Amino acid sequence: MELALAPETLARWQFGITTVYHFLFVPLTISLAALTAGLQTAWVRTEKEKYLRATKFWGKLFLINIAMGVVTGIVQEFQFGMNWSDYSRFVGDIFGAPLAFEALIAFFFESTFIGLWIFGWDKLPKRIHLACIWMVSIGTVLSAYFILAANSWMQHPVGYKIDRAKGRAELTDFWAVLTQNTALSQAFHTLSAAFLTGGAFMVGVSAYHLARKRHVREMKTSLRLGLITVVIAGLLTAVSGDVLGKVMFKQQPMKMAAAEALWDGQKPAPFSIFAYGDVDKGHNSVAIEIPGLLSFLADDNLHSYVPGINDVNKAEQQKFGPGDYRPNIPVAFWGFRWMIGFGMASFGIGLAGLWLTRKKFLLPQHLRVADDEVPHLVLFRDKALAPTLTTWYWRIAVWTLAFPLIANSWGWIFTEMGRQPWAVYGVLQTRQAVSPGVSQGEVLTSMIVLTSLYAILAVVEVKLLAKYVKAGPPELTEADLNPPTKIGGDTRDADKPMAFSY
Repeated sequence: MELALAPETLARWQFGITTVYHFLFVPLTISLAALTAGLQTAWVRTEKEKYLRATKFWGKLFLINIAMGVVTGIVQEFQFGMNWSDYSRFVGDIFGAPLAFEALIAFFFESTFIGLWIFGWDKLPKRIHLACIWMVSIGTVLSAYFILAANSWMQHPVGYKIDRAKGRAELTDFWAVLTQNTALSQAFHTLSAAFLTGGAFMVGVSAYHLARKRHVREMKTSLRLGLITVVIAGLLTAVSGDVLGKVMFKQQPMKMAAAEALWDGQKPAPFSIFAYGDVDKGHNSVAIEIPGLLSFLADDNLHSYVPGINDVNKAEQQKFGPGDYRPNIPVAFWGFRWMIGFGMASFGIGLAGLWLTRKKFLLPQHLRVADDEVPHLVLFRDKALAPTLTTWYWRIAVWTLAFPLIANSWGWIFTEMGRQPWAVYGVLQTRQAVSPGVSQGEVLTSMIVLTSLYAILAVVEVKLLAKYVKAGPPELTEADLNPPTKIGGDTRDADKPMAFSY
């Protein structure tokens, strides 16, 4: 009980809760910005009303999401000073650099253009207005990259030196921090997963309306875009995950071994589908395995040697001194599987949906529908699904919007928990990073307050999203259909600063 309430443990719980909560909004922000920009591009090119209505609908959900993401993200910065002051003091010169770039370049870049996009519907020519949402999308990607570069440095520190006199790490090569293979592979994987999340969100919301035969034109378009995004992003997530796994095998062998509950090194090493064992004794009692697959995932070779948890622990004891260098094995093992499982489920449902709702030219005449009619779900060429199966697919599609969010959360839990006991791998342990002057009561109080606040924000977020999802795409006005041809719009609206379409 005393260990469970130690300041270090409480600080880790607080950071974990706030980080996972914040990361629910980040992938949606990244992907919805780009998908909304894509829909607006389609409207500018074709002038079809369904694209404009879809743009306004998804844009509104994007704005709700990004507002919540900004609010919850601010708390992350404060925690470095509150609970992790020794970490900030030791690595602030390095860790602060990409975060400063994220704030000064990406965040202000993003916020400036999002303001222009929100207030510029009747003030900017449509092509300039379109450029604003694309700038927002670029800003979200840049913001994510700088933060991922900072996190990647914690996973694999490069471009630094230790000043023993000052007792701190100092930056020597910022370019190395930004471009190391850990940052590149982690950004590739995270951005792919972000688009998987946004695509599944679009599929789920579209399925909700199509099951009720509402806003059919806009939702058919959105469903198709979401399904294509899910399938492409799902494939890219798998490819990038394989790349990241090979990087992890070389840089953090303990994390790879923990992900598979591989206690002793093997050649070839199996991939565990299910394992149950005794952590204290360091072995599995039950294991269902695929022979050689872990060796292939780690090194593209079915016969490669993969070191086990016990082997790496002994090697790190020799290198860094006495101690237990194992992470929480059950969390790492099951977190890795929940991440993969929910991600693959989203991809599978998306692939099935893409086939079931395929284009007219692949269907016989009697199963084709008009643009304003809900599509038949056709498994085989000449027969649509029965009404009961159709209802169940729409329900599953709605549920799918949560699957990538669960996968993302477990992915980050695995990434961070698998690195323990290190705050910066091989350089600074977590117990050395916590603020020495913060008491148990102070950390516990702040954790309770922030968790309660986040629970309230969750209710607000869900209610806002539910309200505008149910409302569907807005009706268009004459001003929407005829945007200005010059910057500033109609001067008669100069005294109406809030005269925009939202």
